[in-house]
Amino acid sequence: MNPLNHPGGAQIPDTDIERQSEVKQSSTKLDSVEGDSLDHHDISGTPALLKGRLARWNDRVEGLGGLEARGITRVLPHEKHEGGMMGFLQMFSLWFSIEIVATNIVTGLLGPLVFNLGWVDCVCCVIFGNALSSCGTAYLGTFGPQSGNRTMILSRYFMGYWPSKLICCVNILNQVAWGIIGSIFAGQTFSAVNGAGLSIAVGCVISAICIGVIAIFGIRILHSYERYAWYPQMFAFLVLVGSAGPHFNTSLASVGLPGTITANRCSFFALQFALLLGFSALGADFYVYYPTSTSKRLTFLSTWSGVWLPTILINILGVGIATGIPTTPAWSNAYDISSGALLLACYDGLGGFGSLCVIILALGCIANNAPGTYSAALSLQVLGRYGKAVPRWMWCFLVMIIEIICSVAGRDHLVEIFENLLPLVGYYISPWLTIIVIEHLLFHVLRRIPFDWTAWEDKKRLPIGIAALLAYLMGWAGAIVGMYQHWYHGPVAVKAGRDARQVPQVSGGGVLSVTGEVEVGFAIDVYADTAAGEVNFDVGI
Repeated sequence: MNPLNHPGGAQIPDTDIERQSEVKQSSTKLDSVEGDSLDHHDISGTPALLKGRLARWNDRVEGLGGLEARGITRVLPHEKHEGGMMGFLQMFSLWFSIEIVATNIVTGLLGPLVFNLGWVDCVCCVIFGNALSSCGTAYLGTFGPQSGNRTMILSRYFMGYWPSKLICCVNILNQVAWGIIGSIFAGQTFSAVNGAGLSIAVGCVISAICIGVIAIFGIRILHSYERYAWYPQMFAFLVLVGSAGPHFNTSLASVGLPGTITANRCSFFALQFALLLGFSALGADFYVYYPTSTSKRLTFLSTWSGVWLPTILINILGVGIATGIPTTPAWSNAYDISSGALLLACYDGLGGFGSLCVIILALGCIANNAPGTYSAALSLQVLGRYGKAVPRWMWCFLVMIIEIICSVAGRDHLVEIFENLLPLVGYYISPWLTIIVIEHLLFHVLRRIPFDWTAWEDKKRLPIGIAALLAYLMGWAGAIVGMYQHWYHGPVAVKAGRDARQVPQVSGGGVLSVTGEVEVGFAIDVYADTAAGEVNFDVGI
């Protein structure tokens, strides 16, 4: 079966190990990444939390057609399906649909409106910042087919069994936050189109429910939806280019002293870099059913291009709209109301057809955030035996309820959430990715030490994680001293800003490049020094 008909969605109830009251021990023989044969028990026991009537009710829910019963249990080689070139096309279309979303317009708006940057500076930051951050998702995506493990399970191999739970917690917060942002944006857009007939709060509830339903049904429905979701989005964006393009001011220059402009360039670049970095924590989640022989290079390229291309197109469109706001009174007035009202104003003159396009763009938030809600549920299962014992769809339902409540509560503060959330994403992801790259390249590729993917739930055979934890905490320490937010000014960031004479002019993003350099540098120094000493005691590699 081709991954386009995606394989892991529905499991046979009587044989699905995650739906039995107790998980039996099973063993399998697996060819490792490097070609060595490893034979170990693959599944550990899981406590039975659902019993009696509740268990029977859960069985009926998971028996619904297309609903994925599997959670974080590793996909074994014999459960995988053939991919071929169509499989790589599915990788591309999956991420293209996820990233071709109108919320990226909001990020593009920040360049000219918040950082006072011109057209050329913004476009360069968008292209190169996202080109770099797309590598994280593509890199981790290559581990999905070969390991059969979800991304947060993979984190156990690099961070250790217990320290990896910290990453899970932060990833849950990150994905839920993005679900909230998507729901707010869609709610604002629905409300702008319908006027007084639909409040922003009701729009938030509708969008969050749509996101949650797709996540609840799981990977088969998610793949099927994402395969086609980008078609109407692309059409609506092309219409937007034709409608709003004449108002773009591509001659707009950056404003401020040279030091101020340099600092603002760095800040906007770092903001763009953080935009896609959070998707690294989802990289392998959707590839676990691809065969172990899947090409790593094609997996990387398909994922990277699928993430990067739509993101830069929509961000540049957002930059263009931002350059036209000062000279287009209708846009300026709409921007003061909400991002959704601004979108509607950009379709001005198209009447009902323009409103239809705005609704299409609002629906794009579903394709963008359903994968994150899906991943957050998996991360909740990774937290421990009891988390795993709760069915994946129940966790998705809980995340959906949280997103509904928080999006309704924060519906009037979308831009502020964007300014303060995106940098924080980079703060937690950057040292984590740094540790993964060092561990993989230095201690596995160069030493030709294979991963034992069957050890995914065995604490005794997974890394201890002391070096990774220390490096990660030091990375966060670097982030704290280099952070410049409305609610906190780190000493290094303040010093850098004072030297550049730009602190009073910078809003929100601040000296983010300083933060990134400091936290990554701290993580590299600590991990490189301590991991070599730990490897002698690490029985998991």
